[in-house]
Amino acid sequence: MTDTRSRSALGDVIYLTLMCLAAMYFTFASVQGDYGLFQRVQIDAERTALSAQKAELEAEVAALENKTRRLSDAFLDLELLDQQARDVLGLVRPDELVLR
Repeated sequence: MTDTRSRSALGDVIYLTLMCLAAMYFTFASVQGDYGLFQRVQIDAERTALSAQKAELEAEVAALENKTRRLSDAFLDLELLDQQARDVLGLVRPDELVLR
């Protein structure tokens, strides 16, 4: 009778060891794995950075759309046209002095 009792105890120890190993594996995978906690934190940080970059790009697009509208045939902003001619083409008025 001691033989079956020791077998049962040995089986219980093996079973508990396997269950502990499985629990440790799943705990490790939930923290370090592809869909784990650390990956989630990294994705959230990347999302925040990309949201900020998106807001900057949207502001830049809005500024460029405004400038395009102001230089269009339907609505011509003479001050902006003068500024662009000076910056891009290097034009000056005859009554201005250029210092280099």
